[in-house]
Amino acid sequence: MSLRDPPYEPPSVSELQEFLLADRKPTGHVNQVWPNLYIGNEYVQPHNVDTDVVLGITHIVNAAQGRQRVNTGPRFYRDMTLDYYGVEADDAIDFILSPFFYPTARYIRAALAMGGRVFVHCLMGVSRSATLVLAFLMIAEGLTLKEAVAAVRSHRDICPNSGFLQQLRSLDKGLERDRRRESKLHEHL
Repeated sequence: MSLRDPPYEPPSVSELQEFLLADRKPTGHVNQVWPNLYIGNEYVQPHNVDTDVVLGITHIVNAAQGRQRVNTGPRFYRDMTLDYYGVEADDAIDFILSPFFYPTARYIRAALAMGGRVFVHCLMGVSRSATLVLAFLMIAEGLTLKEAVAAVRSHRDICPNSGFLQQLRSLDKGLERDRRRESKLHEHL
């Protein structure tokens, strides 16, 4: 990447939505979307499904924590050896999810680094949970928004709401600015 290259511009929200809605395939309750990283819906809880499905999951990220959402806080898992991280989020276009991007990415990265298997869920497993996984892939794995969406979409039907897509676009732009600054710094060394 050269500083003379035109500024990076992530796909627009409408382009992302068009890509996400094209060639949709049915997906199950849970799908592995990255090595040892899973997205699913509220049904995939240890109390609801066969242990074979959740066998090996060591960490849970509930992207819809709270009584009005998916009430599966830490006490829900108290009889299991699962590490829990909750995010109280609404699946609404005006909900600001971006403050949770970096803390959740750090949690997922740490869990994976110690050999864990992480299950990220919300109610339907297509918007809040998908948005947090996309942010993780961008922050921790260095993928662009388009690359992250393509990677996850190849394993699970996802559809973050337009407000979340806009927040992911902003994250993508910020990460690209950081990459350009770092590249410029290395050019001068």
